[in-house]
Amino acid sequence: MIWAIDFTTKVWALESVSPVKPTPIIGSFLQLRLVFNPGAAFSVGTNVTFIFTILSGAAVAGIAYYAIKIDNRWWSVVLGLALGGILGNLTDRIFRQPSPFNGHVIDWIELPRWPVFNIADMAIVCAAVLSVVLITKEIPPFAPVGDQKK
Repeated sequence: MIWAIDFTTKVWALESVSPVKPTPIIGSFLQLRLVFNPGAAFSVGTNVTFIFTILSGAAVAGIAYYAIKIDNRWWSVVLGLALGGILGNLTDRIFRQPSPFNGHVIDWIELPRWPVFNIADMAIVCAAVLSVVLITKEIPPFAPVGDQKK
């Protein structure tokens, strides 16, 4: 679901949002501005898009492997948010310009003093925050040894 929402909003942003002039939604607090990001979060690593593509693919494989082993509903939410977000940005890296597996991620939501981002980024951040909460509360993703499902 996260992937579909991210994809749909990026298609909309490509058709409706200007890369030149931000569109104010809530004054200067929330604006829409189209950005083609070749890097990762905060535009880090703009010259190594292919590496981020490979790392994202590995993360998807890791999440898929562990998702079937998770025993806790909240940890399932963490993995779902992370998977949807990673797949959203991975889709851009694989299929968007300038070339396959080196594509730029479509970002379009702008807040003051914060890099422009998208729905996939929001999902990844929410997954990270929720995982910190779960770890802090000592809620394990897997049942303790001996209590595991057969």
